[in-house]
Amino acid sequence: MPHETALIGTIALGLTFALFLGLAARAARLPTIVGYLAAGVAIGPYTPGFVGDLAAAGQLAELGVILLMFGVGLHFSPRELADARGVAVPGALIQMGTATILGWGLGRLMGWDDIPALVFGFSLSVASTVVLLRALQERGELETKHGHVAVGWLVVEDLAMVLALVLIPIVAALTQDRAPTGLLAGGADGIWLTILVTVGKVAVFIAIMLVLGARFLPVALSWVGRLRSRELFSLAALVTALGIAYIAYILFGVSFALGAFLAGLVLGQSTLSQKAAEQTLPLRDAFAVLFFVAVGMLFDPTILWREPLAVLATVLVVLFGKTIAAYAIARLRGLDHGASLSIGAALAQVGEFSFILAGLAVAEGLLSGEGRDLILAASILTIALNPLMFRLADRLGPRS
Repeated sequence: MPHETALIGTIALGLTFALFLGLAARAARLPTIVGYLAAGVAIGPYTPGFVGDLAAAGQLAELGVILLMFGVGLHFSPRELADARGVAVPGALIQMGTATILGWGLGRLMGWDDIPALVFGFSLSVASTVVLLRALQERGELETKHGHVAVGWLVVEDLAMVLALVLIPIVAALTQDRAPTGLLAGGADGIWLTILVTVGKVAVFIAIMLVLGARFLPVALSWVGRLRSRELFSLAALVTALGIAYIAYILFGVSFALGAFLAGLVLGQSTLSQKAAEQTLPLRDAFAVLFFVAVGMLFDPTILWREPLAVLATVLVVLFGKTIAAYAIARLRGLDHGASLSIGAALAQVGEFSFILAGLAVAEGLLSGEGRDLILAASILTIALNPLMFRLADRLGPRS
């Protein structure tokens, strides 16, 4: 296919396959997500026929994450996020630590060294933003207390991932007896200085958004709203989401998702925030579907019969290891039984940041291709099974 039509072909066929396979999944009483993932496999490089542009699909998926996190931020306030920190911060850190240890243990059982096993475990510890938020929205739980906790949990995971992406090249260089590149100074001091600068840049960006952004962005949106032009208002909302996400990534090293969430958070203080959410909703839905299609395109189905036991063990770590850890932490921090089960079910999957981390680790020689394939297989299967985890949570305890 000529390069100039690859993007159009990927979008057109991706959405077409997603529509028909989504309808088939619904007819079979399966979650529509299963159909969207199958659509990605159908146009991916591991199945015959049309092969979509994987790079373009990945960027389209990133747009979906940006718009979804922007929409979630519009419905939050800084106070609600601060109120959730008592559960979200320790919960996310302990749950990620538990999943990392379980993944490390599984990697060691498969004969891997400590570093690849730790990278494998950490990749399994991070949940998908799109899956979690869509599930909570469909269940009407995003505005509940445990919905706020889950979003705060995502923010903490996102911050941890920013630090992990900085550390991967450094660890790779040190374990391969070569000088790390990109350090601000030599030796161990340079490593710590690089980490401190990274954390400092994230903190500066958050402070700018919560102080200056909260003062000027709502005023700017209200000014555009007074012009009574639907097109200009929609454009202003999209520019805010995409522009701040891009600036956050380029200037401060913050992920697109976190930048978009903070943009929505401060813009939510405007009286027109509900209108902004409504105007961006169609794009959020379309790009969310493309996210699942892009994930499906990455999946090599042959891993299911090449390494069935390894796939099963990886899936069990995600479905039950993460769920039990999240449930226990939420209960210890004072949430009731039903809310804790919902949080556990929401986190019982692997998402987009895991692919980024695994891809970087493979490029740096810290993780094998087999490890990356196991992470992708676990992601596909756990995303498809996530609605069933919520049904199980509903049976085990009433929702609050």
